[in-house]
Amino acid sequence: MTRFILLATIVILINGCSTRTSRVYNPNESKAISSNSYGKNVTKKSYNHPTMNPYTVRGKRYYPTVVKTGQVYNGKASWYGPNFHGKLTSNGEKYNMYQSTAAHKTLPMNTIVKVTNKSNGKTSIVRINDRGPFVGTRIIDLSKKAAKEIDMIGVGTASVRLEILGFQKDGSQSIPSQKVLKSGVQQKVVGAFSIQLAAFSKFDGASTTQKKYNNHGGYKSIIKDFEENGRRLFRVYLTGFKSDQEARDYIASSGINAAFIVREN
Repeated sequence: MTRFILLATIVILINGCSTRTSRVYNPNESKAISSNSYGKNVTKKSYNHPTMNPYTVRGKRYYPTVVKTGQVYNGKASWYGPNFHGKLTSNGEKYNMYQSTAAHKTLPMNTIVKVTNKSNGKTSIVRINDRGPFVGTRIIDLSKKAAKEIDMIGVGTASVRLEILGFQKDGSQSIPSQKVLKSGVQQKVVGAFSIQLAAFSKFDGASTTQKKYNNHGGYKSIIKDFEENGRRLFRVYLTGFKSDQEARDYIASSGINAAFIVREN
């Protein structure tokens, strides 16, 4: 019953995350009032939900990503119980070992997952509200209730099959019926991501770069107008990435130098 909820919470806090009662500002993440414009609006700073940000545990980087209903994953499950009952989960809820919840390293919070114990066919439906487990090949950490339902309390771990059933509305801690899940959102996009290609003090340079990369790889390029310390900057972004991982893969395959990823709201 190995569990690292406290470690996960500490690391997330160190990396600029917090509980649901507050939000952390990232100065590198902004929302434009208008794009492809010149001489009008200046971008305003924005905020992100902390549990959806990439985070690092034991030197490894984890990237919450795009998830669709029907996706299946296989691996080892573990569970956590009394020692963590009543303590905060990564999204700020209090862990209740008698509820059907679970921890996963990258699935969006409030993802509803069907867990099947491969050794006996028993199943449990859980809602993701925590991060972990950070041990070996384990892919999910179940509450005591869920672990009991698939009969793995005694052995501690089990080989399982995970199936994404759908997504609960933010703020709700219940698990919807199968009918409600099927009629709801079928894909959960963690956020919109862009790649900053370059920054210019003059609009002409930004305009040239924007035209060069527009529709590059099927993505749209835009210009954002910033003012920093009395200095005006025109930054060129390639937009349309649905996850941090998708943007990282694009940078690696495109050979664009000095590009970096920003997250939009």
